[in-house]
Amino acid sequence: MDHMAADLSPLRVPSDAVAALIRSGVEAVLNAPPEWLSEMNDAAMHPAGMEGIVVDSDLRAVGLRINEGNLRHWAESNLADPGARVSVNNTDETAAFIRDLVRRGFDSGALDSFRSAQNAAWQIWMQICFASTDDPVLLRELLEVTSTSIATFIDDTVRELTRQIDVARAELAGDTHAQRRAAVALLLEGAPIPPARAEMQLRYSIEGPQTALIVSAEGGPAADDLEEVCESIMADSRAARRLTVVAGTAELWVWLPVEEIVVEPTLDAHPHVRVAVGAPGRDREGFRRSHFEALEARQLVTRLGSTARFARYDDLSLVSAMTEDLARLDEFVTHVLGDLATADPTLHESMRVWFANGCNASAAAAQLYTHRNTVVRHIARAEELLPRPLQANAVAVAAALEVLRWRD
Repeated sequence: MDHMAADLSPLRVPSDAVAALIRSGVEAVLNAPPEWLSEMNDAAMHPAGMEGIVVDSDLRAVGLRINEGNLRHWAESNLADPGARVSVNNTDETAAFIRDLVRRGFDSGALDSFRSAQNAAWQIWMQICFASTDDPVLLRELLEVTSTSIATFIDDTVRELTRQIDVARAELAGDTHAQRRAAVALLLEGAPIPPARAEMQLRYSIEGPQTALIVSAEGGPAADDLEEVCESIMADSRAARRLTVVAGTAELWVWLPVEEIVVEPTLDAHPHVRVAVGAPGRDREGFRRSHFEALEARQLVTRLGSTARFARYDDLSLVSAMTEDLARLDEFVTHVLGDLATADPTLHESMRVWFANGCNASAAAAQLYTHRNTVVRHIARAEELLPRPLQANAVAVAAALEVLRWRD
């Protein structure tokens, strides 16, 4: 954005005396008391058309930070070069804010908040100016120079942000992926989008069963592999359709209208792909909850340093509740399992599956594709390695084994 300001004419250069007054005044702005910022923020949130931003706590917070950042940017620029044209305060947060406004249906009218903030800031600045000098000549020059500086800064800012809004709207209108991402983002935020409108934008119904997946590739972009994995999981899970959102160069967010997901056969053929799955749900709330659970499962596997390539939230929910402090978690595992913690992993798996099948050796053997006697031997050996009798500490042992499963 700086290039835009550079092409425009310079502003009036103040006299040395007024330049000194400007520097003194902006130091007061940079150390402004909370009530000054509160007054400016209150003014920024009250123009017509701002209702949708005011009621959205996240948007409101970002909008206020941007306004405060603009005030500080103007002050710091005038501290360095009093009266000079101030470049537009182009930040990543402002760019993201503009994209958020567009996908929520706002237009350049939302930028009126900058004008309102300007008016409030000007009232404060005049108080500073009148307190700075009694000389009418200096005061007049001070007000003329700074009023032009403030107005030009806001004009340049609104002009550039209007351009960004126009670009974002054009991109959104011509990009079905962007439209889909925007609609999904609103659903995940809990926006009250009617199901019919959501289905029209997504080409996918949010009513009925919903299971969310996070499909990602290790080692960088692999769009073709990820699409192939999604198609295969969709077929194995007998899903008639799917919703896919590109979340990054190596990550897809996926929803399938089914309650049971079949993943393992697909991953065998794609060794560099990981899949995290949320618990199945229904309708709009199930759509949201399953996605956030899939995200939590993916993040937890990463945090635990696990090499697991497939993670279900249901399998991780117990571990999730125990992982506030990883050091204490590891201490718990060592304390409960003793020598079993470092024993052959086949003992861990036999014990875990045995617990999962209600301590039934035959059922565990069937799931492990082994003989019942093998499971019985593994359980007996595991009991020998435990520091306390299994019967007296079964719940803790089962929990520790579940943690160990995801810490490997």
